[in-house]
Amino acid sequence: MVPSRGPPVIWPAAWRAGWCCERARGRLPCGTPPERSDQTHNGSAGEDSAVGAGEARGESEPDARFTFANERTFLAWSRTALALVVGGLAIVQLLAPFPGVPWGRHLIGTPLILLGSAVSVISYFEWRRSERALRCGEPVSRTRLPALLAVTIAVIAMLAAALSLYSAVTRH
Repeated sequence: MVPSRGPPVIWPAAWRAGWCCERARGRLPCGTPPERSDQTHNGSAGEDSAVGAGEARGESEPDARFTFANERTFLAWSRTALALVVGGLAIVQLLAPFPGVPWGRHLIGTPLILLGSAVSVISYFEWRRSERALRCGEPVSRTRLPALLAVTIAVIAMLAAALSLYSAVTRH
């Protein structure tokens, strides 16, 4: 019989910071707090509640709300990736050519398609890393994906503006 799990234990920030430092130095396995090794990060008893290979490695099942939130974030990034790919394809296939710049559509659309594929792959790895941190009771790392997306889209927008201006100037 598996004991019931109580609500997650909320530890003081200084204690959590020490736990992370100890784990980073390799002194503690994932899921083993330094001062209270009789209790895992989710409030359940230590060895008695180990079920399956994940908990034997120090992992435990996180609160379902956090897992679902992580999954919703991954799905939102997937929708963003799909929108970038579709937008890039629409620009390449449907946008009228720039007068005097026949390769202009490809110059704008191709980076959007590539960015969409990169967001898709990176978001999966971000989801997996966050899921692992949740299961090990570690802090969830910050993602660089929003910055990458913002900078790349800004560069593509400036490129589109420059092409539009160049096309207007060469047309007359």
